[in-house]
Amino acid sequence: MTRRDAIAQYDIVGASPQTDLQGLAELAATLCGVPTAVINLIDDANQYQVAATGFEPSVCTIEESMCAVALRTPGLTVVPDATLDVRFASNPFVTGDLANVRFYASSPLITPAGVPIGTICIFDDITRDLTDEIAHSLDLIAHQIVDVLELRRITRDLESSNEQLERFAGQVSHDLRNPLTAVAGFIELAADSPAVVAAPEVAAALFRADAAATRMDSMIADLLDFARLGGARPRRQQLELSALIGAVLDDLDQAIRITESVVSVDADAQISGDPTLLGALFQNLVANAVKFSHAAGVDPRVEVRAHALDGTWRITVDDNGPGVPEDQRERVFGLMERNTSSDTPGLGIGLSTCRRIVDAHGGTIGIDRSPLGGATVWVLLPRSA
Repeated sequence: MTRRDAIAQYDIVGASPQTDLQGLAELAATLCGVPTAVINLIDDANQYQVAATGFEPSVCTIEESMCAVALRTPGLTVVPDATLDVRFASNPFVTGDLANVRFYASSPLITPAGVPIGTICIFDDITRDLTDEIAHSLDLIAHQIVDVLELRRITRDLESSNEQLERFAGQVSHDLRNPLTAVAGFIELAADSPAVVAAPEVAAALFRADAAATRMDSMIADLLDFARLGGARPRRQQLELSALIGAVLDDLDQAIRITESVVSVDADAQISGDPTLLGALFQNLVANAVKFSHAAGVDPRVEVRAHALDGTWRITVDDNGPGVPEDQRERVFGLMERNTSSDTPGLGIGLSTCRRIVDAHGGTIGIDRSPLGGATVWVLLPRSA
């Protein structure tokens, strides 16, 4: 990577003055007891003074720059009297054409990739020197400047990623809701037909399908809001966990019947949280238990239990599937990660989302070995007051 490319990553040249960089320049001047300090970024043509104390920052050519010369030598540069140093004696900042620098010192700004992109420099119009302690402090300030630039870059990249994620979530929401609206419309038409009115069992099935479609539409809307907010603001209301799990099992009814799964629930608990997000959490956990157990060639058994602990509810979803090796139990919570021992198709986005939901509710989530022989996914949630 060229120096110009490295500097471009930080998007700082030409930007409004940054108070954090300005503060570090002032700190360098105060600590070293000099009237002037400058943070310079230097590419192959120019030196850009992005923060300064003692004068207004500006731009000069690389031929005029003292720091461009200092960058040719690794590490700290300290020059008690620039008029006596052959590297700087003819520089216009020393000769009086641009300034009358005598004392000069600088520490390089090195990116994490090892690219020198500029300096923090201090100078005075009288001769002086630095103690070893002060010189070391100047190096530390140089590291802090790079940390600030890195934080700026990471923050900007994250904002861009979040904007892309929001656009993607919006498109997915749109794409899912269109067919869902169509399905709901067909259900309504079917429910009003004389043949269905005369068949109570069919009418009951259509009623369940319509309720599931309504829940799905609400879930899509709420999960989109959750994505836009970065998972930080779940709604709070008192919920009966058994009823929440019941709705989850209704939505998973077809998958449970097709795989001939046996799901038992002992979850008499009142929890506080967002019904949509917690519903999505437990739907994901139960669906995973059914899916991976069935893929392992066993008749799926799933047990959902709630246990009261001191100040929390411990809610477990046990299965008799292949389990998760101990060395992979943290990794599978990463975005797009899956248990490498399983050939079950699908992207590993579920557990990553589950962790975000649990974190947003002030809880924790993890995986252990289940007494049933497979995995136990446990969730700790604060108990309701």
